[in-house]
Amino acid sequence: MASVVRNNAARHRYELSDGEEVVAIEDYDVRGENIALVHTEVFAGHEGKGYARTLVEEVLADVRAQGLGVLPECPYVRKVIAEHPADYLDLVPSAVRAKFRLPAASSAE
Repeated sequence: MASVVRNNAARHRYELSDGEEVVAIEDYDVRGENIALVHTEVFAGHEGKGYARTLVEEVLADVRAQGLGVLPECPYVRKVIAEHPADYLDLVPSAVRAKFRLPAASSAE
């Protein structure tokens, strides 16, 4: 069965479900025109299946669609952005990239 990501705004988190079961979450905090992605978690028994990557990529796509900036407080989110700067670095406001140890610009910017 395909996994599905949904924004559970009441709990301030995105949830990745596989079938009826939530298997991973991304906690967030909206701060003005930015969203702080603060914690990525894959629940016990579901590790190693690519759920964290899928969740973060879907969250970043949704954030882009909303026109929000990303504050990557979660180390895993920072890792995904750092590994794919051409795809995601533009989501992080340039004024805070150094704070998160991200490059000032990508080759795509």
